[in-house]
Amino acid sequence: MSAGKPYEIVERALELSRADGLVVLAEENSSANLRWAGNTLTTNGVTRGRTLTVVATVDGAQGTAAGVVSRSAVTDEELEPLVRAAEEAARQASPAEDAAPLLSGGGAAPGFTEDAEVTSPEVFAEFAPALGESFARSRAADRELFGFASHGITSTYLGTSAGLRLRHDQRAGHVEINAKSPDRTRSSYVTVPTADFSDVDVAALEAELAQRLQWARRRIDLPAGRYETLLPPSSVADLLIYLYWTADARKAHDGRTVFSRAGGGTRVGEKLSRLPVDLYSDPAAPGTEAAPFLIAHASGGGLSPEVSVFDNGLPLGRTDWMRDGVLRQLPTTRYSSGVTGLPVAPLTDNLLLEAGGTRSLPEMVAETERGLLITSLWYIREVDPATLLLTGLTRDGVFLVENGEVSGVVNNFRFNESPVDVLARASEAGRTEVTRSREWGDYFPRTAMPALRVPGFNMSSVSPGV
Repeated sequence: MSAGKPYEIVERALELSRADGLVVLAEENSSANLRWAGNTLTTNGVTRGRTLTVVATVDGAQGTAAGVVSRSAVTDEELEPLVRAAEEAARQASPAEDAAPLLSGGGAAPGFTEDAEVTSPEVFAEFAPALGESFARSRAADRELFGFASHGITSTYLGTSAGLRLRHDQRAGHVEINAKSPDRTRSSYVTVPTADFSDVDVAALEAELAQRLQWARRRIDLPAGRYETLLPPSSVADLLIYLYWTADARKAHDGRTVFSRAGGGTRVGEKLSRLPVDLYSDPAAPGTEAAPFLIAHASGGGLSPEVSVFDNGLPLGRTDWMRDGVLRQLPTTRYSSGVTGLPVAPLTDNLLLEAGGTRSLPEMVAETERGLLITSLWYIREVDPATLLLTGLTRDGVFLVENGEVSGVVNNFRFNESPVDVLARASEAGRTEVTRSREWGDYFPRTAMPALRVPGFNMSSVSPGV
């Protein structure tokens, strides 16, 4: 592996270039993890790695083409062949419709010439003993704990042939704990995000899991149907992340998504919720800090909104996707901004929802006459892009609330709902808190959401499973 520092690799790759333009992304990754099962630590480990992405651009009579090549563990001897491979890919490619001038800069950003940050098992210095105490309490109470804790730092160094030099260090950690009864008939799950594990209260998570297992001692069978449902912040994140990923301005403008307006154009300016919903991204938001500039390894979108390699390094600030319940903006590249007439608003790596609520989820439960309390969703898939209808399953505890108290656990369900309809029908939002999606947390970990009260949530069929 190259002994060079990340910024040196970026500069060397730029020096080697024979293309009309070049973007280089050098990413240093380090991670540490713990895993446990049956109230016993089972494995732990650390990893280190480096990934290098080179984007070459070649101008031609018909336009500018781009070629992208990414490789890991690139040695000194492999650096020039990597640059040449990106250049050759650009020469073989058709002109890119999203072509735009590469972003320029006036010198290196702070920290660009410094070493990458790394994590280590020391990040678990306080967490691991607290986890051991939870193991002891769980054994005494005849509960079993299973789970995983991970912490990572990715340092990204970005350089362009136009002179831009940027760096960002992204810290990301999380805990997943599953509690089970010894006969495995009762199960509960929690997951929380953390930047450094100093804010993880293991005892509180254990107490929450223990309470749910206690609630589950009474079983109540319910049929499929529409129920008033309380969605916790993590489940709201499950649904809203998918909404965000499908909110691409170009696709909406072309009439392909739920955000397409009948007759042409997009639904920007339309009121989508009766609650004062503010849905936004902000790389500086406390607890969900993200890169303040765009990092794009490839053009295109796939499931998520389109990004453009030509936009690498584009500054990111707060973007209001919805304000006071009104759709204000959809994600755009510089290119799709011109096509749709919407402002430039690149995809940002966090998502926050506020809707004026101040109550906690337990306080919302206490004000519920009869309804369901969901604890987690999983296996979420799209059914109809025109309405953004999603289907998925409940898991690890659906509880019946009667007269402000949990009366027992009910069977699991398959649900069919659109997050756009959920926002439209929601009658109450709790206070916003930093949370982690169970379904999408590995891909999009930085969210802050409130609990939502949703009348008539469609539990379309009964599902087996715990």
